This record gives sequence, structure tokens and C-alpha cells, in this order.
Amino acid sequence: MRIPCVLMRGGSSKGLFFFAKDLPSDPADRDRMLLAAMGSPDARQIDGMGGGNDHSSKVVIVAPSSQPDADVEYLFAQVSVARDLVDVLPNSGNMLAGVAPFAIEYGLVKASSPVTKVRILNTNSQKIVEATVQTPGGKVTYSGNFAVDGVPHKCAPIALQFFDPTGTKTGRLLPTGSPRDVILGISVTCIDFAIPIVLVKAESFGKTGYESKQELDDDPVFLKSLEEIRCAGARLMGLSDAPGLGIPKIAIIAPPREGGTIASRYFVPSNCHPVFAATGAMALAAACQTPDTIAEEIAVLNQNMPHQVVIEHPSGQMACNIISSPDPWTGIPKLVGAALLTSARPLLVGDVFIADHCLGLTQEAILS
Repeated sequence: MRIPCVLMRGGSSKGLFFFAKDLPSDPADRDRMLLAAMGSPDARQIDGMGGGNDHSSKVVIVAPSSQPDADVEYLFAQVSVARDLVDVLPNSGNMLAGVAPFAIEYGLVKASSPVTKVRILNTNSQKIVEATVQTPGGKVTYSGNFAVDGVPHKCAPIALQFFDPTGTKTGRLLPTGSPRDVILGISVTCIDFAIPIVLVKAESFGKTGYESKQELDDDPVFLKSLEEIRCAGARLMGLSDAPGLGIPKIAIIAPPREGGTIASRYFVPSNCHPVFAATGAMALAAACQTPDTIAEEIAVLNQNMPHQVVIEHPSGQMACNIISSPDPWTGIPKLVGAALLTSARPLLVGDVFIADHCLGLTQEAILS
């Protein structure tokens, strides 16, 4: 079998982009096809398009939107590298960066000049994001001078504005009802803004929060403790505590030391992210703006730009702006959105070849 797709980099991740019409409508058949396309389960993903790690084993499925307030919609799927699992619970802000240029390039959205705004419905969360793409002369350009730490070359910026990302999975900014909880004797913050996440001070594990990805990945005792905290946090948030699931995420935090707002290391979940996930950055930024969280305690906000949070991560820094609005009843600021700059570009266009024996599909599904 051969299926049209585009290999794209989005932010500091990369993966395959498909049209929904080219994949089976049945989720089980679709997931078997995605596993086969990426070469999973196999630690090397040698017989597929995956890169052998979570950051390059991602899939985005795009379609015209079924809702009048969006131009296109997409489903994000995290394809496990070594397990027979396709997880559509989380979202990827990095891969989201590629949705708008993909939609413009393939005729789902008509380009304007000098920029094109695309309203995108994320079907994982049912939330709307507006992407602004550079389209001088009505054509997408990927060349520019915008840098993303963790990506070696500069590109044209893509602006993402997230509308109402509070309570994406739990319905509440603070799913436990408190800005702080204690899990296994350790103080944590559980927050749900773009994605549910458990935040823990690095010092609670005897870490500085400035370690490299390799240093953290090489400490199995630490990783085991972190996963125990994450699973317990999932239960407090009303989410599944099954090991290895994509949500909630977990991150360790520390005071900044490179002029940013806060230092952090983000996990996905069994190893440290080499950069930082965009949705995770928004969740951490929201925590820095929420009174009495452990992030707000150690964050150093820039008084000239109080809504901007700059996160120091293993590959550099990532900036995120939190948008707030006074509650009409209480006057207390309420977090209503987030915005950040990123980039994306296509790497390869063609067909992915899938061996029939990988699928176990019915003949009817294959023919359809």
C-alpha cells in the first residue's frame, strides 16, 4: 500500500502529515496503519518513517473543518516507538505549527498577502487556534530570520494564538481545586492549560533543574520517582494513571539563571525533552501567572512585560505570552489565551509504503 503524506518539521519536532480522506475512518484500522507507517513497535523504527524517539514519531491528520468557526481541523497522534500504541489524548503545539502552511499549500485555505490567517480546530481538545503564516505574493515562504532554539537554521515565523486553552482535558485550570498539592511527601502543582501537567521543583529530587537531557535520562531512579509522581498526579486530576500515557505531562522547575523567567526540564514521559513542548510551555507559563503555585513562587517575571514567560530549557529558551482578561464579576484577571512564535517547513513530499502484513486490515478497509 502507498499513502500520500508530507514529512514536516513543526517547531522542534517532526512527523507525517496526512489528509484524513486518505486514512481509514475506523480508529483501530487507522492506528494500525499509522504504526506501520512509522515502523512501530520497534526501538529503531527501522522499517518505517519514525526517527526512533518520541519527538520524531508524530502524526498529524488534516481535514476541512466541520465547524463554521474554523477553516481546517486536525487530529494529533503520538505514535509510540517501542509499544503497539497510538495516543490521541495529548496535543502537540510543535506539530500544530505545520498545519496552517500544509493547509495553504494543498488548497484547503486560500492564501492572501503578505500574511494568511488560518483558524484551526484541534479535535483532540476541541479548541481553536489561529495561525498567522508568512505568504508574500500569496505563496507560503519558509525562509526568514526567526530562530527556534533547538532548531539549527532560521526560518519564517509562524504566530500561534490559542483561544480559551484552560481546562483542555479536565475542564478546570486547577483540576484538584488547589494551586498546590502534596504527592508522596512532595509539593506539586497540577494545572491544565493547553495540556494537563504536573510541576515539581527540581530540588525535591536532589536536582538543580539545569541538568542536560542526557544527565537526566541516565538516572533511572530519578525517572522512576518522576513517573510515580506523574501517575499519582493523574489520579488527583481525574485522568488515567496508566503508565506511559501522554497526559498528564510532568516537568521539573527551578529559578532562572540565564535571564529568563523560569528554568525547566519537560518529560515525554519516560525521558527528557531535548527542547520544550509548545503546549507544555503554555501550561508552565500559565502556572507562573497563577497565584500560589510552585511555579509562581520561583518565577522571575519581567515587570516591563509581565505577561511574557521565558522558559530556559536544555537547548536554549522559549517565550510564551499569556493573555488575561478581568472577570466581569470579580475583577480578578482570568487566563483566556496564549500566544507564541514558532516555525515549520516541509522536508519531504511523497507516498509512504506500508506492507500489507503490518496492517491486519480487512480487504474492504484496504480497498476503501
